[in-house]
Amino acid sequence: MSTPYDDLRAPVPVAGPAARVVSLVPSLTEALVATRREAVVGATDWCTHPADLDVVRVRGTKNPDVRRIVDLAPDLVVANREENRELDVRRLREAGVPVWVTVVETLDEAFTAMRRLLLEGLRWEVPEWLEEAERVWAAPPTTTPSGAPRVAVPVWRDPWMVVGPGTFTGDVLARLGCRNAFADAGERGRYPSVEVTEVDDPDRVDRVLLPDEPYVFTAADGPEAFRRVPTALVSGRLLTWYGPSLVGARAELERVVTIAGGT
Repeated sequence: MSTPYDDLRAPVPVAGPAARVVSLVPSLTEALVATRREAVVGATDWCTHPADLDVVRVRGTKNPDVRRIVDLAPDLVVANREENRELDVRRLREAGVPVWVTVVETLDEAFTAMRRLLLEGLRWEVPEWLEEAERVWAAPPTTTPSGAPRVAVPVWRDPWMVVGPGTFTGDVLARLGCRNAFADAGERGRYPSVEVTEVDDPDRVDRVLLPDEPYVFTAADGPEAFRRVPTALVSGRLLTWYGPSLVGARAELERVVTIAGGT
């Protein structure tokens, strides 16, 4: 079999089904564990799902312990262009460790990237959870364009930052039949800094979803900033993770958006 290429078109030498895998991406860790738990031997400190995962921890997504990863002798390290640094990927490759880098900015890219990683990078089979997630998200939105709620998703406060254009979360909103209220903020970047008054503006925003990552919004930290637009707390996994959580994410997000809208 010819040498496969990762999502950045870098050749990744793989000898056969991977028996030892290190994941540097929380959502990919959950996906790999759900598919072949015994093969995952290392993960970052941020890999919190499943909660009972007992593997070697290799620090964070932005500062992985390269030496520790090398010592684990993985058949493959799994990374992501947005989550991980090119420097760490290069150091691992220079140490002789195969690294597969994924690129995910839309739901379709998530499904394609996962299939390629599983089939070509890991030489595993496609799991049932991935096929079910694809089926769930293939259904059309339940709202019409004219009735699509305008949704804002803050990801940080002090300074306030929101989900902007060209993001996985923005695509999730679109597939739900929602409109990202800050999709037109391209000149300010993919996660633009904003004034809270821009978000708490019923002429622009119908609903605000407050996730628990990367900033941990809670009932006591976040909703009090919005007096004019309804808010709802939501698991960040539903908006940003592209693993098994996608199976139930659509129904839960549709419920939360409805609650946030007060209908």
